[in-house]
Amino acid sequence: MSVLKSIKIVCAVIMMSLCSIQGFAQEIQKSTVGLGWSNNSVNAVVFRGKALTTYKNIQFTTYYNPEGKLVLAKRNLGDAQWQVQTTQYSGNVSDAHNSISIIVDNEGYVHVSWDQHNTKLRYAKSIKPFGLELSEELTMTGKQEERVTYPEFHKLSNGKLLFCYRSGESGRGNMVINEYNVATQQWTQLQNNLLDGEEQRSAYWQMTVGKNNTVYISWVWRETWDVSTNHDLCFAMSEDGGRTWKNSEGKAYTLPINAASAEVAFKIPQNSSLINQTSMTVDKKGNPYIATYWNSDSIPQYKIVYKRKGKWRLKETHFHKETFSLGGGGTKSIPIARPKVLVDNKTIYLLFRDEERNNKITLAASKICKDRWALTDVSESGVGQWEPNYDDSLWKSTKQLHIFSQKVIQVDGEGLQETTPQPVEIIEVSL
Repeated sequence: MSVLKSIKIVCAVIMMSLCSIQGFAQEIQKSTVGLGWSNNSVNAVVFRGKALTTYKNIQFTTYYNPEGKLVLAKRNLGDAQWQVQTTQYSGNVSDAHNSISIIVDNEGYVHVSWDQHNTKLRYAKSIKPFGLELSEELTMTGKQEERVTYPEFHKLSNGKLLFCYRSGESGRGNMVINEYNVATQQWTQLQNNLLDGEEQRSAYWQMTVGKNNTVYISWVWRETWDVSTNHDLCFAMSEDGGRTWKNSEGKAYTLPINAASAEVAFKIPQNSSLINQTSMTVDKKGNPYIATYWNSDSIPQYKIVYKRKGKWRLKETHFHKETFSLGGGGTKSIPIARPKVLVDNKTIYLLFRDEERNNKITLAASKICKDRWALTDVSESGVGQWEPNYDDSLWKSTKQLHIFSQKVIQVDGEGLQETTPQPVEIIEVSL
């Protein structure tokens, strides 16, 4: 083979690789569900866990309407029209922590948790399978249900549900995990204190579920209520649905996990503008990918910490140009959104918003082992202080990307700004 022909082949392979990244957003469609509360970011905070979920070709979403009422909606995949139900429940929408999380169990019942920031558990489920009418408020286990924050549902491959939340307050809270058995329709408590703050700190985590009921969590520790005291990115995994836990090298944890025993995937000091509660995912081989941002060179940047070939690694971005500093308490107004991370084969995607891109919803793509990123905006206009949430059940099953979108305002430190109610939209991106 001639040298010229070899060069042409290499160039062709490179171009194919670049085109597969640069052309990753082939088609974008959207549907409107209804008008939502938009005086703060309670409908669009990243820690909702699940704002959008699909089971048996029926997609559900939930949000607060302009009056603060909890709304459920559903559609058949592919339909532009949504069936919308305003429920009997309301939330304290003036506090952006009080978000709504949903999931659908394998019998089609919709489970909903909402309106919680160091308050009593609020939980209900649909009266009928695939229905939008909710039951009366229910308890789960009756244990540690008085001071609940950050409720989040997950589904295991065996059909059981997990519900995790923080018990206690910022800077002094512990992680609780409950399990729902679809056959018995009963909740039991798996962990009453998985991540132990020892009354000195609390963990802010993100969770994902992989194959064979394997659960992965990563987290940062916060020493006080002040976000500037976030530090260190830690990791744990469970191969039995949340009962026993080990680190990434297979060493069993003695529970509860605390600051001394936790595996540190990446060491990050306090006062690094390290954000909490972002996202993580795993690839087909079970390798974890954790997305966050912090300041390591005067400007906070999105970063992905991932494990490959037995070693924790760091993938950098350089999207943001202007510096800022995180500090204080309450829901913050921040120039960039907390990111969501997705992985498909050898490509990694990052979903985010940045003021420097006019607050549009942006999707970035890169080959995992390469430095080059391609960025595309998937919204026509800015979405204020929106943070990403997508239908992870649909992504896992079909690699379809459906994004929950609403333009929202967030005044720093839990403030409100009266604004016209904005439409809740679902953006569908074909990759």
